[in-house]
Amino acid sequence: MSFQQQVSSAFLENGCLAQAMPDFRSRPQQQEMAQVIAEAIEQQQQLVAEAGTGTGKTYAYLVPALLSGGKVIISTGTKTLQDQLYQRDLPAVREALKVPVTVAMLKGRANYICHYHLQRASQEGRFQSREDAQYIPILQSFAENSQSGDKAELVEVPEQATVWQQVTSTRDNCVGQDCQFYKQCFVMEARKQALAADVVVVNHHLFFADVMLRDEGVAELLPSANTVVFDEAHQLPEVAGLFFGEDISTSQLMDLARDSQMAYLTLAKDCVPLSEAVPPLEKACRDFRLVFQFEGARMPVQKAQALKNFDTAYQRLLETLATLTAVLETQAGRDPLLEKCWQRGEALLALLEAWLKGNHANLVRWVEVFSQSVQLHATPLSVADGFGKQLNAQPRAWIFTSATLAVKSDFSHYQGQMGLLAAQTKHWQSPFDYGQQALLYVPSGMPEPNSSAYTAAVAAMSLPVLQASRGRAFVLCTSLKAMREVHALLKQAFEEHGMDYPLLMQGESNRTELLDRFRAHGNAVLVGSQSFWEGVDVRGEALSCVIIDKLPFAPPDDPVLSARIEKMNAEGKNAFMDYQLPYAVITLKQGAGRLIRDEQDFGVLMICDPRLVDKPYGRRIWQSLPPFRRTRVQQEVDDFFTYINNALQP
Repeated sequence: MSFQQQVSSAFLENGCLAQAMPDFRSRPQQQEMAQVIAEAIEQQQQLVAEAGTGTGKTYAYLVPALLSGGKVIISTGTKTLQDQLYQRDLPAVREALKVPVTVAMLKGRANYICHYHLQRASQEGRFQSREDAQYIPILQSFAENSQSGDKAELVEVPEQATVWQQVTSTRDNCVGQDCQFYKQCFVMEARKQALAADVVVVNHHLFFADVMLRDEGVAELLPSANTVVFDEAHQLPEVAGLFFGEDISTSQLMDLARDSQMAYLTLAKDCVPLSEAVPPLEKACRDFRLVFQFEGARMPVQKAQALKNFDTAYQRLLETLATLTAVLETQAGRDPLLEKCWQRGEALLALLEAWLKGNHANLVRWVEVFSQSVQLHATPLSVADGFGKQLNAQPRAWIFTSATLAVKSDFSHYQGQMGLLAAQTKHWQSPFDYGQQALLYVPSGMPEPNSSAYTAAVAAMSLPVLQASRGRAFVLCTSLKAMREVHALLKQAFEEHGMDYPLLMQGESNRTELLDRFRAHGNAVLVGSQSFWEGVDVRGEALSCVIIDKLPFAPPDDPVLSARIEKMNAEGKNAFMDYQLPYAVITLKQGAGRLIRDEQDFGVLMICDPRLVDKPYGRRIWQSLPPFRRTRVQQEVDDFFTYINNALQP
């Protein structure tokens, strides 16, 4: 039986998947997608494949990948999907196909306990909280008994615990082969297994970090791979932009100062100049942060330079970093940790000097302000050229798949972003019956989205829909400011109208915990922003309504977007139609995709933005969404929920 025939037969109603998995259902879209992927693997082609929710794209690429006989790298957008693939989907498909392939998972080094830093943390006993100190014995026991050292396996220590920063390594502070624990290193063991495995699961950040930095092991993996599959591929342009550019943060300088002080206390107490060089750098970092007034601000370099004291504070950063680095150089021969600190200082100094002098036509320099730190970015306007070099380095298959890559079945925006102009493209509609299962509601009478009364109108228009849906809703906002305002308005309205639906908001706890609470309540309303637009799967009645406040256009004052718009318009292109609109459509499709997750789901998608109806481009947007039944009448929403609620009664 040929490779293509093997792939095709696996998906038949009596095929090996159906025999091994009681819940498996043969879907024509899935079978066809698997065939197209198999062909791309065989021909070593580039394929961009959009598959609507419910197609079963994971199995559609896993089956040909496992049957192909070559080495496969699968890259995901999130660690959640990475874990799901490795722990659930891959073993299930491998068992069904009865193929003897070896599988490994590789994450960034911050996901693995570091024996060296764990020992240092426990000996020095400097912790940010009592909880951190109490976690140390748990972490020590885990490090002694774990096969992988992957922190995802240690549920007793929360993912947000600050102790993780002290017991894991970074590319900056790993001492490499000089480490006394090198032979026990969990990162090195994970790399070794990945190099030997037939199928390796990574995530996008790791893939690009390693391609660019030659650090974490994918640089060694990639040359031997016959096939690379990117799942959640819509995230690639943004992730690639992070790694094809150059960034430096004051938090990196503060980390260097902290590690240098620790090295002084434990390794070089006789070097007084080292201790004296640390506080001035820490003060320079704090002073540089004080130049910027607003947390969350993003501005181009020209605007930052116009701020009072910017140049002075920046110069002070350079001077104090140079001083510390010079002292570290005199001590570097005493210990691998001191040598590493010196090398970090040299690298950070080069980045800091280059950032302000940079004048590369494809890089936009800009500043991002956080509560405690400032990040200096140099982001490429396009990753197409940089990524194109990887695509054409040697013959192999490249598969890019997601539920959201196209605008009305047109992939040119995505292909242009990623340099995939020669790629084959394919689109499969979701198998769900959106005409019966869902309703798209665009309310009448909404003000213009830039109006000061807009957010209040979103909350007011949402209220009767939330009453009809009996809670059970996500309210997705395009900004944190709007999210907080909508939450406050709904809280007040719920109290006034005696609506006792639990009201949750992003940020109250981590996303996993919030989702668990949302599912457990069964009638909650969760108000969220970017974190809940994608990668969230709530099936059944608990999520029966998704309300979106605005069309998710990227903020026009974003420095990278502004530079891209300027460049495209200068080239005679229409930046709005060629870039801003496709970006909004792909993001909106992600948010809308939260509603219907399987054949038994029903619900209403409410998009409050009047531009969906009033503007000429609105038609292009809603035609890119699944084929919902559409209405502008509130009564039809009420009738839909009445019908659904009656139909679902036992």
